[in-house]
Amino acid sequence: MTDRPTDPVRPTDDEARALARDLVASARHGALGVIDPDTGAPMVTRIAVVPGPDGMPMTLVSTLSSHTAALEANPACSLLLGEPGAKGDPLTHPRLTLQARAEAADKAALRAHYLTLYPKAQLYYDFGDFRLLRLVPERAFLNGGFGKAYRMTAGDLAP
Repeated sequence: MTDRPTDPVRPTDDEARALARDLVASARHGALGVIDPDTGAPMVTRIAVVPGPDGMPMTLVSTLSSHTAALEANPACSLLLGEPGAKGDPLTHPRLTLQARAEAADKAALRAHYLTLYPKAQLYYDFGDFRLLRLVPERAFLNGGFGKAYRMTAGDLAP
């Protein structure tokens, strides 16, 4: 009989789902991973995010930025949400990695919603080079702290 390693990933439960939804709802920035269309290499940048009316993350991006060009070439992306607390090991604090697809959102219709949650964007929201994108999760990985790992579906994140 061969010893098989135990899978460290726990079955997803309601507590994990609630924590993941809370991380999306409370995030105002995250690390966005895209594929650089010129090199094929991964690229990560910090972006502002807010939860959309459907609870899924949205971001306002400039067409002048390299990550926007990357998303236009390939809408597949990854978004890391969750910040370490003021004390302790940063790896013990919850974080959520979304594997998502960027989709255009109605910037005019969602203006009040976005600015209510991210009022500093009022300075540039209406600039012509800015686009509003929804980051639609396809799957996710929640690290709820030491020994609390969960694989999640898009349905697990739905409110």
